[in-house]
Formats: sequence, structure tokens, C-alpha cells
Amino acid sequence: MRVLYGRSTHDVGRVGKRVMGTLGAVALAATLLSGCGEEQEPPAEADATTSSPAPEESTAGPEPSASEPSEEPEASASPSGSADEGDGADEPADDASEGGSDDGKTDEGNGKAQGDDKSEGKGNGKDSKDEEPEKPDYIEYGEVSDRVGALQQRLQDLGYFVTSVDNAYGGETQQAVFALQKAGGLYRDGVVGDATQAAADDGVVPQAETSSGKVLEIDIDRQLVLAVEDGQVVKTINASSGNGETYEAKGNTYTAYTPRGSFAVYREENRMYASRLELGDMWRPKFFTGGIAVHGSASVPAFPASHGCVRVSNSAMDWIWDTWGAPSGTPVVVY
Repeated sequence: MRVLYGRSTHDVGRVGKRVMGTLGAVALAATLLSGCGEEQEPPAEADATTSSPAPEESTAGPEPSASEPSEEPEASASPSGSADEGDGADEPADDASEGGSDDGKTDEGNGKAQGDDKSEGKGNGKDSKDEEPEKPDYIEYGEVSDRVGALQQRLQDLGYFVTSVDNAYGGETQQAVFALQKAGGLYRDGVVGDATQAAADDGVVPQAETSSGKVLEIDIDRQLVLAVEDGQVVKTINASSGNGETYEAKGNTYTAYTPRGSFAVYREENRMYASRLELGDMWRPKFFTGGIAVHGSASVPAFPASHGCVRVSNSAMDWIWDTWGAPSGTPVVVY
């Protein structure tokens, strides 16, 4: 029988409101500080659908941490600590000596009664100490346990981007859970409840749109980046694309739009790259049309938040560069 950890889908609203409210507020702030901005067109053969350059995406900095609630909302503390042992140890020390002033019969009775009380109190203290706190029925950010390790291993086996099975639910695991929830059409809160655990157990994974060659696919509707080889998805990565809002940079107005179509990587920068529209930095970008690139970022929420580029985590971008490849000429299909 499969054991499911988590809240039912009926009670995710409470968590969702709290998490998504925080995510939305921080994402808005992050959006104002980062974006895409390249003021040159790619070679004519590289751009299949756009007629004018779109601004570059940005965000840079360290890997996601618990201090950035837009990506890694801090989890409430789980029950911990040992029970109070004072009940059995705080027996009055001078009761027995006071009993000596009474007659022997009373003394014996009192001594026996006090001994029983002391023994019972000691037993209660031991029972309280040995009792383990009950684990919550869901898994969320901040937990360290064997069941987190089992979740990480399952996500890794399914091809979601998880580099380490360390039993600790941190930023990388949260990114993978976001991706799983997106692939399964579930509420994107990063909390592994009944529905999310069932999706992992059932092996929910996205399907590729292309059938041959090595292709970087970008699913705008589900906010996912897929590394595909001959029609097989080898890695599924959480992503965040243009949020559709307008913004201004260097006196011009732009729309945070990620174009759909068939493109190819035409330029790559193996460094922290500064946007020419002075909207911020982006980690190791691979440009595929105009000023639009796939690049690493310290902020990759579960919803569209960029100025047009496609954000993935810095570690995922390192994997694309150093392990998978995606050199210039690699097809990029956005749908």
C-alpha cells in the first residue's frame, strides 16, 4: 500500500495564500531590479519569429537561500525538543524527615506512599523523554529527514534537476518540486502533500514536443525548460519567463514578453553578464533571439517573473553549460 505524505488538495489554500502572497510580493520587487536588455539583433538566420529586439533578462547573485522568500519561503518550525522532565524529579526533599516525628506505623505508611509517588514520577519523566515528536503529514522547505532523501531520489530518477540526495529540503529540492507540480498541473507551492507525493509515486513527467536531435525546449504555459535528446526528456528544470507587464529602461518602454517559435543559440557568454539596458546581471546566458536568453538567476519563482528571458537556477545553468552542452547552433523551441 502506498503511503502518501501531505495535506489533501482541499487544505492547500491556507498554505497557498501564505506562500503565494509572499512569492508575489517578492517577485514584483525582483522584477523591478532585473530584466533582459540587449540592443542588437541576432543574425538573420537565428531569429525565426521576432522582428525587433526584446530586452534582456537579469538577476544575479548567490544561489537561492532561505532569506529569499520568493524562491525559498521559510518553513514553519517542525515540532522538536524533549518533553519537560520536572514532574518526576521535583519530589519534596524533606518530607521523609518530617515523617519521623510521627509514630512508626505512620512513618512506614508515609514512606511507602512517598516511594510509590517517586517511582511513578520517574517513570513519567522517562516516558515523556523517550516519546518522539509527531512529524507533520507533509514535506516542506527546511525539513531534514530520510523521507526528504527518498523524495530527492525519486525526483532525480524521474529526471527532475536534483544534483544531491542529502535528506535536506533546500532551494534545489524546492525547484524540483515546483517543476513536478507544474508538470502535473498541481498547485505550485513547493509543499509535498498528498497530490504532489502521488505525482512523484506515479512518475509524472513532461513529454517532449520534438522527436529528433538535441533540443532545448521551453514550455511557456507550464514554465519549464526541458533538455531533450531524440524525443526523450533527459532533464526537467523549473523556469520563469516574461510576465507580460510593461516597463521602462533608458527612456524606452518594453513589454516583458518571451517569444514563441523555433530558434537556435546564436551567442553565449560564459560569465556574469551585465544587461546593456542596465537592468542587472545574468549568469552564463545563452541568447537564442534578439536580447532573449536562457540564463541563470538567484530568483526563479513558480510563476512568470522576468522581463522576457528565461530564468533557471544558477546550478541548472551550470549543468546546461558544463554537462549537457547546448553550444551555439543548438535548436531552441519555445511553445
